[in-house]
Amino acid sequence: MTPAIIVPLVINLLSLLLGYDDAELLFVGDAMQHQAQIDAARRPDGRWDYEACFADVRTDIEGADFAVVNLETPLGEAPHTGYPCFNAPAAWADALAEAGFDLFLTANNHTLDRRARGLRATVDSLDRRGLRHIGTYRDAASRARAIPSVIDINRIKVGFLNYTYGTNGFTPSDGVVVDYIDRRRIAADVGAARIAGAEIVCVCIHWGDEYRLTPNQAQRADADFLESLGVDIIIGAHPHTVQPLEFRDNRYFPHKKLFLAWSLGNFISNMKTPDTRGGLMARVWLHRGDDGVARVDGGNYTLLFTVPAGNPAGTNFRLVPAVADSLIPPGWHSRRDEFVRRARRIFDAHNTGVAEKH
Repeated sequence: MTPAIIVPLVINLLSLLLGYDDAELLFVGDAMQHQAQIDAARRPDGRWDYEACFADVRTDIEGADFAVVNLETPLGEAPHTGYPCFNAPAAWADALAEAGFDLFLTANNHTLDRRARGLRATVDSLDRRGLRHIGTYRDAASRARAIPSVIDINRIKVGFLNYTYGTNGFTPSDGVVVDYIDRRRIAADVGAARIAGAEIVCVCIHWGDEYRLTPNQAQRADADFLESLGVDIIIGAHPHTVQPLEFRDNRYFPHKKLFLAWSLGNFISNMKTPDTRGGLMARVWLHRGDDGVARVDGGNYTLLFTVPAGNPAGTNFRLVPAVADSLIPPGWHSRRDEFVRRARRIFDAHNTGVAEKH
């Protein structure tokens, strides 16, 4: 037998002996740092205070067995800047870690905003803090050590991979590595994850058209390719808007299920159009059945809404569950309502097998 067959068999036998397993994974979209967010967090003594940003969602994040966030900004030294070339203080990663995130995704179109130096500063900041991250690497040797990334979550082996469509016209230099969407590389990485024992493979992918509410043809083609590889979970980002979610049978492997989130939208940002003021918190459930095989067992989602700084006066940006009326400040209910209405209209028309958590 080949290792790809032997390793899962051994894992399944051990699981039968040790008991059956369940896990909840949680995914959120783009953790942005626009200039207004940086300015709101800056304190006169030089500190950065992001504590209030996640106070109202921390329980949800910490309640998952494993939480994943898209870090859509480099982390570096001053000057700290927002759009178009991001550069956030390293305290932003501290705040996300304290909120409960276990894995940081760094392959996105802004990862080279500060070129190779900024990419290295970012991964060095995460490494110094002992935070898991995938998607960009100091050099090829670092990538070889990091990938495949297979993590034991409640005795279920989950392989995580992260890719981006591009980097805003900037190209890697000085040996740094960005994981772009490349089908040969992806196929090799998925195979390596399976050989390393991954029972579930999750691909987090930066793709699509900004501000569009449904997937484009390139997204659909890439998703079909990932499905043909037997990928179990596909989590999309980049459009800054929410797009539909699907939980259904894999069309290539009848015994497998697929959880697909086309775009989770913004996790937290200072974007102001109706569709960009919020995003999704998607939960994916894993379960080991009586046959010893771990599978995706469904999921749900929560809509999130960003309340900008100064609402009420003196407060920082705050991320809140969109349905939590008591957390929406006076004067902001209509904007929250418009975001929720437009998102639910898309979900009602296009979601498959994934419902809102109530």
